[in-house]
Amino acid sequence: MKNSYRFRQIQLIRGIGLTVAVAAVTVGCASLPPPTEQMAMSKLTVSNAGSAGGSEFAPLQLKSALDKMDAAERAMAKEDYLNARQLAEQAQVDAELASVMARSAKAQKAAGALREGIRVLRQEIDRNAQ
Repeated sequence: MKNSYRFRQIQLIRGIGLTVAVAAVTVGCASLPPPTEQMAMSKLTVSNAGSAGGSEFAPLQLKSALDKMDAAERAMAKEDYLNARQLAEQAQVDAELASVMARSAKAQKAAGALREGIRVLRQEIDRNAQ
């Protein structure tokens, strides 16, 4: 479980690096189209992170995603499409991290409940064996 979490962190860091590289290449473009698809994907990812329990288990990451999504929407309104795309991508990464953290916390909580159930059953078996 810990290794998969670390692997996911490495993937997210690589994704951020790729985003920065793509942004550097696109700076030279004179006219960028509005990143409507990226905005929609990012909004969906942020929404899903909230539904997955991000506000309970990863509030800082979810707040960061929401703040960046708001900033991306303001950039879109100003027709600053490069900044809007970058912020939307960052919001998506933050939201993905919040989702992963929420799922991990829920799994740990469930595992703890199972361990407690096993402990109670063992006590009952020991009591009945005497």
